[in-house]
Amino acid sequence: MAGFRNGRGRDNRPPQHQQPQQAPYGYNAAPPPYPQQQWQQPPQGQSYGHQGQQGQRQQQPYGEPEYFGDPQQHQQQYSAANSPGHTQMFSVDDPYGQAAGPQAPPAPVGPRLPWKPLLGGIVLRPADTFLRMRDHAVWGPALIVTFLYGLLAIFGFDKARDEAINATLSTAIPYVLMTATGFVVGGLILGAVTHTLARQLGGDGAWQPTVGLSMLIMSITDAPRLVLALFLGGENGLVQVVGWLTWLAAGALFTLMVSRSHDLPWPKALGASAIQLIALLSLIKLGTL
Repeated sequence: MAGFRNGRGRDNRPPQHQQPQQAPYGYNAAPPPYPQQQWQQPPQGQSYGHQGQQGQRQQQPYGEPEYFGDPQQHQQQYSAANSPGHTQMFSVDDPYGQAAGPQAPPAPVGPRLPWKPLLGGIVLRPADTFLRMRDHAVWGPALIVTFLYGLLAIFGFDKARDEAINATLSTAIPYVLMTATGFVVGGLILGAVTHTLARQLGGDGAWQPTVGLSMLIMSITDAPRLVLALFLGGENGLVQVVGWLTWLAAGALFTLMVSRSHDLPWPKALGASAIQLIALLSLIKLGTL
């Protein structure tokens, strides 16, 4: 009886699932035996969640980086960043820029202006007119207006006017026509010089609008001085003052035209127009001062 009360009987073995007794502190206890489990190979495309991925990370070859944190979170962030509507933007730097291929010319700002709105726009709305006509040639109005200006310009100089009046008709007509032709040729040359300087300073405008508009500016701005000189003479003080004012107005219009036609800041546009302005100043001074 005492044997049964003390736990000593026929079957004194501990139960099968009884936990092993913890060893005292300081003693190394053997790890408890675990029953062997048979791992099944997951089907293709599936995994056992976090434990399966952890096992895959442990089997990576030496030298590969190891993820920190939850790999599912990294995979979710990568998928969200590259999903439709959330695609990450990237760019490829081209060391040659657009120099590899030809650049397309800029699109015209608007349709061509007829000659009346063109001439009025140079005086009343110069900025909009020059911007709109930067891609259109104006040879017709430029040649006609400059030729008419040259026909009257000879009468704005006192000495040339006296010679033309005192000469015979057969002599005066060729003289006036040659003077008008000289103004047209001079306007073409000065406009070409202005265009060349503008391109050297970084401009991108076309040469036909630049030359044609420069000829119109030269003729239109000097028209008030020429009208007064026909009646008062080139030596009159009022004519000289008006001549200087119109020369300053021509400088402002030349600068604005080159700036709009060639996409240049006004200091470079003024520098491109410097030679033409100096030539006009010399012509006005020779006739009025």
